[in-house]
Amino acid sequence: MATSATHTLDVKDLHVEVGGKPILKGVSLTLRSGELTAMMGPNGSGKSTLAYALMGHPKYKVTKGEVKLDGKDLLALPVDQRARAGLFLGFQYPQEVSGLSLSKFLWTSYMQRHTAETADTDQFGKELTQHLEWLGMDESLLKRSLNEGFSGGEKKRVEVLQMATLSPIFAILDEPDSGLDIDAVKSVGEAVAKLDHPGVGIMVITHYQRILKYVKPQRVFVMVDGAVALSGGRELAEELEAKGYDWVKLGVVPSA
Repeated sequence: MATSATHTLDVKDLHVEVGGKPILKGVSLTLRSGELTAMMGPNGSGKSTLAYALMGHPKYKVTKGEVKLDGKDLLALPVDQRARAGLFLGFQYPQEVSGLSLSKFLWTSYMQRHTAETADTDQFGKELTQHLEWLGMDESLLKRSLNEGFSGGEKKRVEVLQMATLSPIFAILDEPDSGLDIDAVKSVGEAVAKLDHPGVGIMVITHYQRILKYVKPQRVFVMVDGAVALSGGRELAEELEAKGYDWVKLGVVPSA
């Protein structure tokens, strides 16, 4: 389980390329446990690339920069070790896995962070039931193959359910609102908000301000052309929703 200790994820001058093409061009930011942040920006700005690079996807090659989790070199760790260290990524497009039940998947994921001595089956079951209630999910979903035949909203809820089960130190949610109707955005947003506590740092990647009505970030980062172009408080998200991203690209703040 995540603790109330203060943790930091420091990203400094991170450069990443995909297939030889530069995508991230010097991203620098710091995430802290107990803080909920939003990463916004237009399509193709590099938001998802940042998420995958931090998690260690082999397609995303780091060519420069450093990432440290509590002072330790995160980039030196393989993907499974990054997850065990407390990093979680909620996917924009969750995959279907036929033949693997959701309950088995969650238990296997839970055991990746525990040993036979530290695992608590009873507590796992109690928390799983509670999390299903938070998310408005029926327990019958646990018996079905992972994401197979699930609606878009159900798939995004499963990502949040994984986050709740694993209790990570840092959770990056890649566009949890994409492809969802208004009711599903509200449900997912409220569920994420319930998981916001002093022991976890959450970064929500999104294009739009709508999920931020329910997930209330303390800080907002704006990524443009592979770098963080602007940061501010929650009011920045509202300004972006009203005025778009062009003024950030041009580096000019428009008059009211």
